[in-house]
Amino acid sequence: MIPIDQIEVINPRERNSLVFDEIVGNIKTIGLKKPIVVTPRATASGVERYLLVCGEGRVKAFRALGETTIPALVVIVSDEDAFIMSLTENIARRQCRPLELLAGIRDLQERGYAPKAIAEKTGLTAQYVQGILTLLRQGEERLVIAVEKGQMPLNAALSIVGAGDSDEAIQAALQEAYESGKLRGRQLMDARRVIERRKALGRGSGRNMSRTVADITTSSLVRTYQREVERQKAMVRKAEFTQQRLLFVVGALRQLFANENFVNLLRAEALATLPKYLAERVWPSGGTA
Repeated sequence: MIPIDQIEVINPRERNSLVFDEIVGNIKTIGLKKPIVVTPRATASGVERYLLVCGEGRVKAFRALGETTIPALVVIVSDEDAFIMSLTENIARRQCRPLELLAGIRDLQERGYAPKAIAEKTGLTAQYVQGILTLLRQGEERLVIAVEKGQMPLNAALSIVGAGDSDEAIQAALQEAYESGKLRGRQLMDARRVIERRKALGRGSGRNMSRTVADITTSSLVRTYQREVERQKAMVRKAEFTQQRLLFVVGALRQLFANENFVNLLRAEALATLPKYLAERVWPSGGTA
């Protein structure tokens, strides 16, 4: 039994409040089924402390329940090994959010682990880890997140990266992915949306995928401002294009509904009504076909 106030979390994670409430409820009802894992550390004051290797959610749940001690399995490992054990345990569980998974893989690589070693520690395949690291090296955070969310397969994302910045080459890569069966149905539509956002907003996700916060400088603020200006311009261009399409549709519908034979055909098929938004523009006076 370890005093909770002597436990230090070395690899904290954000948690879904609903999931956390469920953990608290389960522990309150049936108790702790699996002890946490800690490693001891001596302090200058002589009070022993413990680094948490596994079980942050259980520790927080015990605190929420007002407990002062918690069952723990004590292991003797170095700080480095404790951090790696904590990291790989979170990744291997595969219930973490995409950004947590990606940050974990990146952390392991930055600590000198090869893709094969990362795969062995996390239970992922070496091919998957190598592909993710390739995308991360290219700064393709948006594609990596799409892969983790299941919006596109990894091999399709790598094909898109290999196509470079040419729109024609990217469309050709999408076509090849469709014809080969890599992208079908909903995934193809999701992939197109991801590529459009990648083109308009850049390859980065706009979220912090690393565990360190970059220093804010004048140049970084200027770059952020410029990116936001470009994003707003892209939104304006898209809005203008959509408005032109709407005007074209309204004009075409007015001409069609001016044709009595066409209107009679629609009435015979019970298709003579329009959505209110379009009807108000096709018939400004409020009339109908």
